[in-house]
Amino acid sequence: MTLFKQLILFTLMLFLILFTGTLLLSFNNTRSFLLNQLESHAQDTATSLGLAISQRAVEEDRASLESMINAVFDRGYYQTIRYVNVEGKVVVERQLAVTFEDVPSWFIALAPLDPPEASANVMAGWRQGGKIYVRSHPGFAYSALWKDSARMTLWFLSCAVFVFLVGGLGLRLLLRPLALVQRQADAICRKEYESQEPLPRTRELRQVVIAMNRMTFKVKEMFEEQAAFAEGFREHAYFDSLTGLGNRRYFEMQMRSRQEEREGAGGGLLLLVQIRDLQRLNRQRGLQAGDELLKAAAFILRDLAQSCSNPVLARLTGGDFAAFLPDSLSWEAPKIAEKTANALSRLAERKLSATENVANIGAVTYDTPTALGSLLSEADLALRTAQQKGPNAWHIRGITEETEKLPAGEQQWRRTLEDVLQARRIRFDAQAVVRTAVRNDCMHLEVFSRIVRGEDGVEFRAELFLPFAERLGLVSLLDRIVLEEAMRLDRQKLGVDAVAVNISPASLHDDDFRSWLHSALRDLPPSAPRLVFEFAESAAIRSLDSVRQFREHIRQWGHAVALDHYGQSLSRLGYLQLLRPDYVKVDRAYTEALKDSAGDSRFYIGSLCSVAHSIDVLVIAEGVETEEQIDMLKTLNIDGLQGYAIDRPKPMAGNSAGS
Repeated sequence: MTLFKQLILFTLMLFLILFTGTLLLSFNNTRSFLLNQLESHAQDTATSLGLAISQRAVEEDRASLESMINAVFDRGYYQTIRYVNVEGKVVVERQLAVTFEDVPSWFIALAPLDPPEASANVMAGWRQGGKIYVRSHPGFAYSALWKDSARMTLWFLSCAVFVFLVGGLGLRLLLRPLALVQRQADAICRKEYESQEPLPRTRELRQVVIAMNRMTFKVKEMFEEQAAFAEGFREHAYFDSLTGLGNRRYFEMQMRSRQEEREGAGGGLLLLVQIRDLQRLNRQRGLQAGDELLKAAAFILRDLAQSCSNPVLARLTGGDFAAFLPDSLSWEAPKIAEKTANALSRLAERKLSATENVANIGAVTYDTPTALGSLLSEADLALRTAQQKGPNAWHIRGITEETEKLPAGEQQWRRTLEDVLQARRIRFDAQAVVRTAVRNDCMHLEVFSRIVRGEDGVEFRAELFLPFAERLGLVSLLDRIVLEEAMRLDRQKLGVDAVAVNISPASLHDDDFRSWLHSALRDLPPSAPRLVFEFAESAAIRSLDSVRQFREHIRQWGHAVALDHYGQSLSRLGYLQLLRPDYVKVDRAYTEALKDSAGDSRFYIGSLCSVAHSIDVLVIAEGVETEEQIDMLKTLNIDGLQGYAIDRPKPMAGNSAGS
């Protein structure tokens, strides 16, 4: 029970006690007064009547006695008038039945009035003629007592209602600071930090609010320090402080992770960009001029990667940059390289470079898993060739094995995807995610999809077709098909309560998709599993408001939102507090970099766990492939594990590609 209700009840109880005591005291006083009045009334009547009938009593004139007694009895309000002669014989007696019309019977039983009988001697001189007895009728007394009690009760009830309404309003105003303190405490539990202003005037409440504000500030300061430490460590280990891009360590870690993935990275485009005559610029204009040129080049590379998902951008050393674009295929490479070279060459017009020859670009395309060393070697050869071509030149080399299997251009991709989606030729696999502490406790299953081309049955993984599905506006239809399959699953047969599905933030901007999804979630049968919508971190950051609103909407039906490949985008940790995903999956690059207890990756994962746990966000490691990694992750307080060391993706029962 709330303090407000307790205070109201306590006030009403005190009021009830006061009312009961006052009512009883007033009731008894009134009752005693009325009994005295009845007794006095009866005695006065007996005395006056005894004097009036004395002569008739001595003469034993019965008719006159009756007339005189009847006159008094009819004129007054008496219960009994009785005249008894000296022998004790009743000569005349009048009685009136005791009935009450306007007084409840329960009140009469509760407050009995037994008026005393008064008497007087009938004397004629020294001679006694008899005795007169009079008892007043209690009807008027009962009526007066009932009306007085009813008026007092009505008055107290009116006062009680007034006290309840006005006092309740006053208590709410007085206790409002406590309600705000409760809201502050709830906000802290949600890892939100609110201060209460203005301070209440009541001294005790003011001190409580001041203490609460101080605690809120301290907790917020602790979280910010914790997040700043984790971010600072990651920046030191993986960031280039000048350009804000990743450093060489970050680049190699990300590339090895993608290249060493068991199923392979599929393909992509790697560019090496070399800024020319940087040392000459530093000598002529100073280090600040060189720094401005490097920052401008980094800005161009960021702009280049805007349309790509999960790019890897890094400054390797000095004026050397690397850009890995996993979504790009060989036929797109010349356009990308030329656009980048033209943008860099325009830096000379802004007088940022020492010469017109700003940069050369070497690029390598590949469509089959290739070792990082080979990629860098081919890209370096392409860069040397570009340098020989002349100022601001670019050159592309290709590594291919089965290029002919992939659609050759955007229109071929459109026809392939539309055919696949219409025929629903999609294959679904599932992989378990388990709790670190108990490896046989499955947290959820993650669903992976492949499309199957109709004419030859060739399968394409999501890494290959998703960029084109987004670019061609087909990704929402693809996400809908995947979600429809997930919604048909039975949690009893799966053996888990939750299924994770990767969807694109671009689908959230499709009105038809949102309308369908909200209706489908509302009508989801009880047997269906709880859905976890996973978004790639880099894509989620670009659509942060849409993802946050989506999370708030689906949580009313018990579903969840999570971030995949966390740490890949080198973003700040602050947005976690705004988005509040149910969990984040640490990018496999950090998992694979776990080498020893003093490694940077270990410290980063440990710091991330500390920050995420402080705002009730779980942390899951993906790409776990060895027992050594599992042992080290256990020491970092990580919540879940996913990878080949735990479970391999398996075809989902009852879900296969359409024919």
